[in-house]
Amino acid sequence: MSEGHAAFVRNRVEGNFKRQPALKSMGAELTRISHGIVELELPFSEKMTQQYGWLHGGAIAAGLDSACGLAAYTLIDPDASVLTIEFKVNLLSPGRGTRFLFQGEITKPGTTIIVADGRAYALTDGPAKLIASMTSTLMIVRGREDISA
Repeated sequence: MSEGHAAFVRNRVEGNFKRQPALKSMGAELTRISHGIVELELPFSEKMTQQYGWLHGGAIAAGLDSACGLAAYTLIDPDASVLTIEFKVNLLSPGRGTRFLFQGEITKPGTTIIVADGRAYALTDGPAKLIASMTSTLMIVRGREDISA
């Protein structure tokens, strides 16, 4: 990937990230952008927990969905956008940590449909702990006024 194209992709992903109020309200940060991979980090917040004080499954799904969608933006044409049309989340372990890492990686790029896999990790002083996984299907969208690239 040329330096110019890499800068375009970075700016595009960062711009899309900044236009998402849900991510902002969660306190999410964009921490990695590379070809087919995006990572987001989220600080622990009591506002995002469920009844046992663990990160809520909905917050986990939102973080993974966003990471997978943003990863798709690293591969698609400049005039295209993406929308998630399906995902499956496996909640593997309680969301206990001081920070959380959401990684989205493209498994199968395509011209109409993209498949991505996501992994969510709880970060503490020790090793990162896998807390959830996602498989996501995204649709490439072109020519819609209400969906901008």
